[in-house]
Formats: sequence, C-alpha cells, structure tokens
Amino acid sequence: MAGAPEYHFVTRWRFQATAREVFDILSDALALKRWWPSVYLEVKELKPSVADGTGRVVDLWTKGFLPYTLRWNFTITEVTPPSGFKLTAHGDFEGFGVWTITQDGEHVDVVYDWRIKAEKPLLRYGSFVLRPFFAANHRWAMARGEESLALELRRRRGEANVPSAPGATFR
Repeated sequence: MAGAPEYHFVTRWRFQATAREVFDILSDALALKRWWPSVYLEVKELKPSVADGTGRVVDLWTKGFLPYTLRWNFTITEVTPPSGFKLTAHGDFEGFGVWTITQDGEHVDVVYDWRIKAEKPLLRYGSFVLRPFFAANHRWAMARGEESLALELRRRRGEANVPSAPGATFR
C-alpha cells in the first residue's frame, strides 16, 4: 500500500497591523475556538510550553465546509516572537506548519506554510479522487481564518460594533 497522500499549502494574508498584534493572536492557541469558530470546534492544551515557548501541545477538533471533522494535535517546536513559530502536527494530519509574520511599514504579511500527510481514512483513501475538494476545503478554512483574524484585530483595538467571527455561535 502506498503511503499517506501529501499536501502542501501556502496561505498568504496581509493586514494593517503590527507583527506583534498578529503574533499575539496566532500564538494564543486556546483562543482559536473563540476568534476562528468556523473551523475550530474544540481546543484543549495537553501540555504547557516551557520557558522559551516551545513544547506546548494542543489538541484540536476542526472542520471545514465539507461534512467531516478532523482530530489532531500540534506541538510548538520553535518560537521567534513576533516573527512567527513552527509546529508539528499529529493525528488525522502528520507534518508541520510554519507561521511567518513580517512587518512591512504599517502592514504585516502573514504566510502559513503547511506540509502534511493525510492520515484520516477518508482523506487517505479518498485523495485520489477527492484531492481538489480537500484542497478547496483547506482554502475555505484559511479564508475564514483571514476574516476572523481581521475581526479579532478590530476587537482587540476596542473598535465599536465589531461583527461576530464567521461561524460564531452563541450559547
């Protein structure tokens, strides 16, 4: 049997913000469910980080627009505030991600380089036919992240009447 299908996605966002503002939001994993609710259904810390910010393990239950969910966790392997961090993924995904945050005047460029193998059986065995749909699902999730991060920046700056993040539910 062949190995798990591999995926490589590069996402680019640009915000009028500081690198520190964006880093603080992205590196606060436990807040993902609150500000990016269209994708993050459940977020739990399994292990806290050590003094340099590495070693933190976070368990996730995520979704996209397709009718399946993913269970996975990540471990922070490198932290370079405010320019980004690296993580390794385990579970329904195996691989790594690199968040790079670069200040450009009054804007910040954010790049997420995500290289994974699909281990969930649906992804593993359906990739031959469904790869374009899985890729579209990822793009959808990252587009919701871009919208949600823009709203979170506004909320943290104290702007009035900031709408809820896409996918937010009230309990």
